Amino acid sequence: MAKQYDVLFRLLMFGDSGVGKTSMLRRFTESEFESSHISTIGVDFKMKTLEIDGVQVRVQIWDTAGQERYQTITKQYYRRAQGIIFVYDITNASSFQRISKWVGDVDEFSPHRVQRILVGNKTDEKPNRQVSQEQGKTLAKSYGMDFFETSASANTNITESFTRVTELVLQAHKSDIDNLIGSLDEYLDRVALEEESPGPQSESSAQRTCAC
Repeated sequence: MAKQYDVLFRLLMFGDSGVGKTSMLRRFTESEFESSHISTIGVDFKMKTLEIDGVQVRVQIWDTAGQERYQTITKQYYRRAQGIIFVYDITNASSFQRISKWVGDVDEFSPHRVQRILVGNKTDEKPNRQVSQEQGKTLAKSYGMDFFETSASANTNITESFTRVTELVLQAHKSDIDNLIGSLDEYLDRVALEEESPGPQSESSAQRTCAC
């Protein structure tokens, strides 16, 4: 079966329990929203393919548990991440204050080139807001991150935030990806020429083609 994407990236979502990470992820990947809250146990992930600048990007998005008892598990996933989405709840000031803790963990365990954005979720609950948009922007700026306010319930800025972090990862790895896609194009051209050439194919070469 032909591969349906050019490159695969791993994104991680971090934030306290209840800030809406799972709801954001389901809205983005499945266009669904579930109002009841079910805590993620350990880690879960979903996939989606985006086209960015002509490149088919498959994103594997890991939804990590926010509870302290799962921190040892989730830290195992840091090192292989290319992108991070930090999420807090705009109606919960403590979830905003703990972003610095999540950032500290990522700084310690993640690769140097990991790309990061900050998201303030649940803008549909503005009457209960405890964290102003300006506070979110200021914190994001202090860490050099892009900033979004989102609502999984109202489907506000969900696609935009996931797409933006994917764009940042793509830009950071552009030279590697260009080399990868260039090598793939050369390989496909070579295979096409071989298929057009006359002459029987040996059993071993036939097996190699099937294995590919």
